[in-house]
Amino acid sequence: MITLQQDADGFIRMNRHFPDTTLISISFTEGAVGEFTGAQLNAVFDDALAEFRGQNRLEGAKGFSRAPAKTVHPTKNITVIKVHPEMAR
Repeated sequence: MITLQQDADGFIRMNRHFPDTTLISISFTEGAVGEFTGAQLNAVFDDALAEFRGQNRLEGAKGFSRAPAKTVHPTKNITVIKVHPEMAR
């Protein structure tokens, strides 16, 4: 089981998919605790990533660069997702 803590703004840190069958416990700021599967949080992550890419015009073919990829600060990804206790239902 993975345990995550919600921050004061309502986000949890998630920068990759979790295994689908993994149980994840989230402690919310209001004191509630919710249990999710990896598949549930992966779906929320995918929706947040699609929204981020749409707002920043990162979808579609833009060509490619032959320069080496910078791995220090990825700009085409998200690192946090917004969660709330009602999502566990």
